[in-house]
Amino acid sequence: MPEQTPRRFHGRVALVTGAANGIGAATARRLAAEGAVVIAVDIDDDAGRTLVDSLIREGGRAEYRHGDVSAAVVWDELAAHVRDCYGRLDVLFSNAYTVTVKPAHELAEDEWDRQLAVTLKGSWLAVRAFADQLRASEGSLVLTSSVHALVGIPGHPAYAAAKGALCSMGRQLAVEYGPEVRVNIVLPGPIMTAAWDRVDEDGRANSVAETVAKRFGRPEEVAAAVAFLASSDASYITGTTLVVDGGWSAVKASS
Repeated sequence: MPEQTPRRFHGRVALVTGAANGIGAATARRLAAEGAVVIAVDIDDDAGRTLVDSLIREGGRAEYRHGDVSAAVVWDELAAHVRDCYGRLDVLFSNAYTVTVKPAHELAEDEWDRQLAVTLKGSWLAVRAFADQLRASEGSLVLTSSVHALVGIPGHPAYAAAKGALCSMGRQLAVEYGPEVRVNIVLPGPIMTAAWDRVDEDGRANSVAETVAKRFGRPEEVAAAVAFLASSDASYITGTTLVVDGGWSAVKASS
């Protein structure tokens, strides 16, 4: 993060889902450092509360809310809470996901359904709950897709389907709710988060070798992109996708 962090979100309220770890936690930290009041939503209560405690110790304003983003009642409660406690929502970062790594023919129906419910349906429920508040504040919505929306990677059929759909839905939402609300999509590539814990050293080395930057990205680097898209610096950007992958999707080993 820059030595002198800008204060682009001073006086603004931001809600981040999947906030307890990884890209969500890094983005919550970035938005708080830039002056936003951050509402961190997750189902990992210990990590979520630890994050919020650290943000407050660092001088930020934040709170943690437990919530399964695939449940409509959770979004109804969040919308009422934000309206009653803060009176506005300026930034919504829909970042929660789940993944089960199996080929399509081995996926159980509930495994398929759960991945789409959290990753895709959760974003739709977020918009349904907060559309009016975002319109009123002329706010910004950022969705987390993935490079899985661009290329096929074995073992990720439901995840790729959900992430690809988020790109299409994001463009549609930009049309539906513009000009009041800007909607953009960030597509992270190989970012070093806990998701890589299940990948062996050879797998990690192969991913790095297939990346122009020759390293993994950091969650903070995605957070910087999200903060840009959500800020007034991106005031003429809506309905677009921003790939943050160190050039991973640009590389082809074949000649």
